[in-house]
Amino acid sequence: MSSERGRGVVLHALMALILVTGLVWWWRAAPEGAGDGRLAHWRLTAEQLLPDIGEQEVANTLVLEPGTGYDEIVEVEQGDFLVSVVCAGDDGARVRVSLGGDDSGRGLRCSGARTPDIFSVGLTRQLRMHVSIDAPGPVVFRYALQRSSG
Repeated sequence: MSSERGRGVVLHALMALILVTGLVWWWRAAPEGAGDGRLAHWRLTAEQLLPDIGEQEVANTLVLEPGTGYDEIVEVEQGDFLVSVVCAGDDGARVRVSLGGDDSGRGLRCSGARTPDIFSVGLTRQLRMHVSIDAPGPVVFRYALQRSSG
């Protein structure tokens, strides 16, 4: 009986060793989190540069890849609005923000010293915004829409 108990202890110890070895292998095989750390830092930067405020209609923070475009359509009631935009990313990263169909857009730097750009727009039913991302990327883009007080 004691030899069976000894074999049971050895078997349990062997199973525990295999489990620990598998967990260590899985942990070490996971991809580096450097990119995730940069994105988290850029998200925090964008949200600090353009924080949520009580009177905004909508705000959003997006991770955008280089060479891509992003369209945002927000339904609103007619009125005058302020659209605030900011981005964060690697040195040299830029985005172009266009409001409406005929607007060629405004370029924004995503690194260095920057403040949110603010557009004043009159809207009838919806905000149409197109964001295009230049290389390098990715970038974190943030916008907020609030009704103009006057």
